[in-house]
Formats: sequence, structure tokens, C-alpha cells
Amino acid sequence: MEVGLTIEPLEKGRRRRFTVEQKLALLGEAERPGGSISETARRFGIAPSLMFLWKRTMDDATKQGLKGNEKVVPEREVKELKEKIKELERVLGRKTMEAEILKDALRIAGEKKVSLRAKSSKKDGGQ
Repeated sequence: MEVGLTIEPLEKGRRRRFTVEQKLALLGEAERPGGSISETARRFGIAPSLMFLWKRTMDDATKQGLKGNEKVVPEREVKELKEKIKELERVLGRKTMEAEILKDALRIAGEKKVSLRAKSSKKDGGQ
């Protein structure tokens, strides 16, 4: 096989599951010069109708993305951005917790200050 793709042979009474990478590799193989979906499907023991369904699904998804005038972004970039979001959420959570601790500390310090003033005025008034 030219694309370095491993496809398990069909077992009697069992369905094969194809990964996205396998589907794309098979469709890419069919698009090579001189290739066709029917020929590629026959070579790998896959129903041509299944490969045509994959192609139509891929084409529909591409059209849908283009209709929205959205920029196509590489998967790697999306993954990096998601990791950055996770890191920022962790930092935000940590800072929120720090702010809560500081608020509590200020409240406690304020209460102690009031308590100390009250004790101090009792001592001053009693002398």
C-alpha cells in the first residue's frame, strides 16, 4: 500500500471502524492521478458507496465552513490555543482564590482592629 495505511481485513459478522486519518488517507489515495474511488475501494476491500459517503460528507463540511466566511485554521493551532485557554483558566482560578483569601484576611484584620480598639478604650476609661 502506498500511503502507509494499515487496514484490518474484514472479519465475518463484524464491522470495521475507520479513523478519520484512515478515511482521509483512502480518499487521498483515490484522488491520486489515475486513481478512483471505486478502484481504491476494491483494492482495500471497502464498499465504494461507503467511500463515496465519506467524500460527500467531507465536501459538505468544507462547503459549510466556507459559507460562514470563516478562516480555516490548522488543527495544531487550535490545539495550542485550547492549551493556552486551559493555562489561563488555571491562572485565573489561582488568582481568584488568592483574592478571596486576601478579602478574608482583611475582614479578619478589621475585626481584630475593632476588637483591639474596644479593649483599649475599656482600659483607658477604667484608669
